Amino acid sequence: MYEGLRDHEGFDQMNEPVIVIGAGHAGCEAALASARLGCETLLLTLSIDAIALMPCNPSIGGTGKGQLVREVDALGGEMGLAADDCLLQGRMLNTAKGPAVHSLRAQEDKYAYHRRMLQALFAQDNLTIRQGEAADILTRNGRVSGVRTTTGDILPARCVIVAAGVYLKSRIIIGEYSRETGPQGLQSASFLSGSLRELGFELRRFKTGTPARIDARSIDFHRMEIQPGDDPVIPFSFLTDRNLPNKAACYLTWTNERTHDIIRNNLHRSPMFSGAIKGTGARYCPSIEDKVNRFADKDRHQLFLEPEGLDNPEWYVQGMSSSLPEDVQRAMYRTVPGLEQARLTRLAYAIEYDCIDPLQISSAMRSLDIPGLYFAGQINGTSGYEEAAAQGLLAGINAAQEALGKEPLILNRAQAYIGVMMDDLTVKGTDEPYRMMTSRAEHRLSLRQDNADLRLTELSYRIGLAGEDRMRRSEQKQKETQALIQYLREEGLAQPLRQPENNLEDIISGDTLALYSKAAREQAQIALKYEGYLKKEEQHIRQAASMENTRLPEGIIYADIASLRLEARQKLHKQRPLSLGQASRIPGVSPADIAVLQVHLKKTGSD
Repeated sequence: MYEGLRDHEGFDQMNEPVIVIGAGHAGCEAALASARLGCETLLLTLSIDAIALMPCNPSIGGTGKGQLVREVDALGGEMGLAADDCLLQGRMLNTAKGPAVHSLRAQEDKYAYHRRMLQALFAQDNLTIRQGEAADILTRNGRVSGVRTTTGDILPARCVIVAAGVYLKSRIIIGEYSRETGPQGLQSASFLSGSLRELGFELRRFKTGTPARIDARSIDFHRMEIQPGDDPVIPFSFLTDRNLPNKAACYLTWTNERTHDIIRNNLHRSPMFSGAIKGTGARYCPSIEDKVNRFADKDRHQLFLEPEGLDNPEWYVQGMSSSLPEDVQRAMYRTVPGLEQARLTRLAYAIEYDCIDPLQISSAMRSLDIPGLYFAGQINGTSGYEEAAAQGLLAGINAAQEALGKEPLILNRAQAYIGVMMDDLTVKGTDEPYRMMTSRAEHRLSLRQDNADLRLTELSYRIGLAGEDRMRRSEQKQKETQALIQYLREEGLAQPLRQPENNLEDIISGDTLALYSKAAREQAQIALKYEGYLKKEEQHIRQAASMENTRLPEGIIYADIASLRLEARQKLHKQRPLSLGQASRIPGVSPADIAVLQVHLKKTGSD
């Protein structure tokens, strides 16, 4: 497709492709979505061998994150299907609480996951994969026109998606040692940061980290508490019909005072405390040295041992990320029960990298200033495979929609966790690596992981991404659910079901239950047990809808609205909210400012 193409100005615009820079979880979903919507798509990656890499946890899902994976799947993405295919262990988290916070989490064979995603990419029509490094984002007449590689090749494009992950000028830090490299010793992207700055983007330095990997042959699992998976395992994908077996277990252990003493005695050697690390880390995922320092009253911290693959002896020590020197790492890990003889195959490390301020993009993932330029994943200041995949899917959809001359898909806070995330990023911004949590969603009872297909599949089907099978399954689930709810009401069983101690199995015969799918039974039970709460939530959503549906004109000049406070004018001009609802959530914009905007819209006839 690209053979002999050098003059991007002479390239036929009707056939211009979408280029995706980066092949992590964001880039994979972006490239697949774009190609599946009919756009010729090029996936440009630093290393084909690192596609869909899991440089941190060998897992998919978790609290808030499982909801994202379910939504990606409902929209026609690949992560849920790949996770089911490569599953080692599956668990539903937070089952002691209500369904609003239930979240799927699965341990994955990270090596199988890479191969599985690579297979999906190579098998996809309209998609070409190329190994290389992007040096410059090219523009013409104010919009994106292509990419220049470090080898000098010019790749024309109608739309470009930057999904560079943690590779932008990335730096690994272990004690006093540091090196400009990507995760797990992979190549960093050295040039693209400069190009983004030249285009006017504000960059900042964020930091994340990962624990050591331990050779399984040196672990005494008998000294740890086994953590089995669920039986049966609930899959991520709404298309997965087969039973998923648990192939491995995880293990629980703890740090102790000996561990903490070693860490405290070496805090002066920690790059976090010496000032060697400049990037901002995540409060919710602190390193072990940070935990020991901040929570000095705790005499132990929980650790989970997680397998990285069936055919690989390396185990991940969740809860013990660090950037301490090598000798300190070896000493502190060996104080943990079960790790007394631990052989570290890979040291823990911190990684710093460049990312953009997400206030510079819209909720459609597109640059506010450069048409055709999209951003997805950790480059937007987020953290996690799931957050990246969700952004990648949305960016891929909207880049393809723009290339095809169609309207973008924008998800709001009442529709999806993806909508919550994008609203948070593009309206509120983030000063640290952003992670999805259920607490961020004010409508989380409606945005459950179990009903993602009912919420989103039709939207995706309409634009051509979700296929016939997905749509048929969603419709059948909805039909069965409504039929069961009607049956329960007619038989006078709705009220008994609302009693906390009762489930469907307690009030309906097995023969009757067998007439309905497990998914329909789950939906009906939740709908009736939480009917009052759901009605209140629906009312709140309707009340907020008027604000969300009141659009702000694209060309509105906030500086000319005299009654707006100066801070509000500046914030509104910079962030360019799409609606009054978005404007109301911008820090520094007061209710009085919103009232001024409402008056202005009425005066100008824009409401």
